[in-house]
Amino acid sequence: MKKLIIVGFVLFSSLAMAQVQFKSGPSAFASFLKNNTIYPQFSKQNCIQGTVNVSFKLDQNGKVYSSKITRGIISDLDDEALRLVRLSSGKWQIPAGYDTTISVIVPVNFKLSGYGCEGKSKSEIKASIIAFEAEEGLTNAVINFYKNKAQAKPGQEAQILAIKNQLGIDDAYLDDIIETAVKKIKQGDREGACEDFNLVKNLGSDKADDYLAKYCK
Repeated sequence: MKKLIIVGFVLFSSLAMAQVQFKSGPSAFASFLKNNTIYPQFSKQNCIQGTVNVSFKLDQNGKVYSSKITRGIISDLDDEALRLVRLSSGKWQIPAGYDTTISVIVPVNFKLSGYGCEGKSKSEIKASIIAFEAEEGLTNAVINFYKNKAQAKPGQEAQILAIKNQLGIDDAYLDDIIETAVKKIKQGDREGACEDFNLVKNLGSDKADDYLAKYCK
């Protein structure tokens, strides 16, 4: 049976130890991660797993601010770990007199079971990460073109369309992004969903325009 196993443990500085906790208890945070993680397609398909450490601070209302990756794996998993921390905003219990300048570190562990990953070698996984990073650069070129299309040179779009074809940015690919964004809307993560809807737009498609008009004004 295929399983996505996502576990989180919260580490605090010595001053914050035993002071801040998830409102429903320490074990509830692990359940929160498990229930809300949307495992990125590329990492899932290529058996990329591991721990992403996210550092963040909490205000007196338990809202997350100043979040950043302190140890990452690959940008799609890093982004998902950051999104989960952002989604936990307001769900933290803050004691009186808590120092809101203290950083909290959350290791978010991504693990796949039953996806045929047991036979995947470290070298194969490393090669997948290198390929992803190379494709990310090409994707950014596509995004930059459509963001600045008014200043494009004649014939440049033909080159961009060739890159999109090379990367497999087709209707199915864009539909997957929209489907993921809709899941984020259901989780209450409008900000994350709008980032995805805007990505579709910036890849040169109008497929997400209705969602942008509805959720991202």
